[in-house]
Amino acid sequence: MILDYTFHNSFSTPLPFDTLRDMDKSRSTISTMFDRIASRYDLLNRVLSFGIDRSWRKQMIRLFPSKRPLTVLDIATGTADVPVMMADILGPTSFSHIVGGDISEHMLDVGRGKVRSKGLSHLIRLEIADATQLHFQDASFDVVTIAFGIRNVSQTEKALQEFFRVLTPGGKAFVLEFSMPKNGFIRMGYLAYFRYILPFIGGIISQDFGAYRYLNKSVEDYYSPDAFIEMMTRSGFQNVSRRMFCFGVASLYSGDKVS
Repeated sequence: MILDYTFHNSFSTPLPFDTLRDMDKSRSTISTMFDRIASRYDLLNRVLSFGIDRSWRKQMIRLFPSKRPLTVLDIATGTADVPVMMADILGPTSFSHIVGGDISEHMLDVGRGKVRSKGLSHLIRLEIADATQLHFQDASFDVVTIAFGIRNVSQTEKALQEFFRVLTPGGKAFVLEFSMPKNGFIRMGYLAYFRYILPFIGGIISQDFGAYRYLNKSVEDYYSPDAFIEMMTRSGFQNVSRRMFCFGVASLYSGDKVS
């Protein structure tokens, strides 16, 4: 269902979360959508975010625990940007292994090519994985990350519970996601870009206007930062915190699995 918003109301208050339930976020729908745009996904990310998304991912990686070597799971890994970046920033010897999971096989295929070209096939493994039904054993990873993917998950709290389950005691989860700025002026520009400019540019480059109409609606209708922090806490995480980027355009949430 494509929601009909008026320009007048769009900048006043957050849209109710109920509207998100009208959007089809089933695994098959989301995976098919990302399969369609896989070949141009990296280019679109760089163009539409002006390259700043890489800076946010790097800042997340630099907050990893000091323990070495680390075992890491990156969910909604897409084309493996985050796993490759981990090895580039912290060095391959900082990890015993990195697993990237995603529900889009075409995205993973692009990622595998990237991993091979970097000579990291011995370190990074990419495989199909559903955030709400992880097939990994309890306490398998020191770090779990998800960058710009949690809003695409149909059952957010169930996914967070799964992240908590597969973390080792003393492990840490990081969730990087778009959020809504509180400043009214910044919010106005942000919403205008997300609603009108980004879908148009994204649609032109990808030839898939539907995927980029979905993007802005999935961001606007998602949980507020306070609600998300509360959900992480309910899922078992302690020391839950939020770091804002660009006046709240994006947020990095983190939480510990205390032993």
